[in-house]
Amino acid sequence: MAGNIDSLSNLDRDEPVSGAEPEAPAPDARRPSQRRTAGALLIAGPMIFLLAEFIAAAAWTDPPYSYTYHFISNLGVHGPSTLFGQYMHSPLAWVMNTGFFLFGITILAGVAVLRGLLGWRRWAALVPAALLAAGGVLLGLFPGSGEAMNDGTGDFHALGALAGFVGANVLAIVLGSMHRRVGLSLNLGRTLVTVGVIGLVSMVAYFADLISGANILVGLIERGAVHPFLLGLGCAGISIWRGGSRPPATG
Repeated sequence: MAGNIDSLSNLDRDEPVSGAEPEAPAPDARRPSQRRTAGALLIAGPMIFLLAEFIAAAAWTDPPYSYTYHFISNLGVHGPSTLFGQYMHSPLAWVMNTGFFLFGITILAGVAVLRGLLGWRRWAALVPAALLAAGGVLLGLFPGSGEAMNDGTGDFHALGALAGFVGANVLAIVLGSMHRRVGLSLNLGRTLVTVGVIGLVSMVAYFADLISGANILVGLIERGAVHPFLLGLGCAGISIWRGGSRPPATG
């Protein structure tokens, strides 16, 4: 009788029953890890681009590369080549092209694992992120040299640049407008919308400068379409990695 009582008491303990499978963790237990993954990827994407740009530009010393005069794409042309009156000879062109290729894919991966975006809101973020990723791949595979303009591959480069400009800045506006759902503060959401608008306006100014042939501070204007987005998204990634201002909304 005493042995039976001891057996029954053992059933009330927290020890697992022999042969039973361990209980799966609750979905909420995985969410902090998912949030940190998304944040890390959204930090890594801009860092990949900026580091590749800095390293490739530092290696271009004869004559020195200019952030205000030269196109960003020049850094991906080993050359020597000439296009739109600019001489291109980037010793570490492969670094910039690798950066082009990886940064958009990394950002797309970060957006894909973001929490809080369901239904149409998820697609509203994924579509411009995919456009950005496709643009980065095209830029990396088809450098914008003078020879590329003659053999037809320059069209792919131009398409990649347009996709990158539009995808990046629309993504910033979308994430900023849905800041609460991805765990961003109101101020950071407004900042993302602002940098997206600045980027789109700079894109229009860049193409106008290019088409007119004026080439006035064309490198600086082009960076106005890119760098604000990179810095804004990097800040958003840091906020998401830290946990955001509040838990993301559901639905």
